[in-house]
Amino acid sequence: MTETPVTFDLIAKAAETWRERIGPSESMEAVSNIMRVQQILQAAVDESLRQHGLTFARYEALVLLSFSSRDSLPMRLMGERLQLHPTSITNIVDRLEADGLAQRLPHPTDRRTTLVTLTATGRKRLTEATQSVLKTDFGFVGLEPGELSQLSVLLTKLRKAAGDF
Repeated sequence: MTETPVTFDLIAKAAETWRERIGPSESMEAVSNIMRVQQILQAAVDESLRQHGLTFARYEALVLLSFSSRDSLPMRLMGERLQLHPTSITNIVDRLEADGLAQRLPHPTDRRTTLVTLTATGRKRLTEATQSVLKTDFGFVGLEPGELSQLSVLLTKLRKAAGDF
């Protein structure tokens, strides 16, 4: 069964109905647009990374490791920087380690700390995956660089007001 393409903006139509039946629709329309755009971007990034055997969470962890001065970070710090629960970061590192992209090592001076280190294979896979996501501009289509900057400013303002940082 093939899907019939939508020929009108479903979110705009929902906002119009919301206005008629409930009241002001700006917030509802904005959140609906953000949620839909998140789906679109996630699909584009997933498609770019799938060929490299990565999810966005694992890709993001590899990027974080590559940004560190020694290609390694304590697991606790990785979880904090990626804003993930310890269980989630453990699962991500487990998968990276199983694929030979990262390695757990004991901290040289703190026995309670486990370091995660980017392997040579991990760096190579990261480089290839980054080329893939850059080719698709992380799924952003239809926006100019200045508009992307404006979008980031607005979303950062929202995150700050919500106490994200």
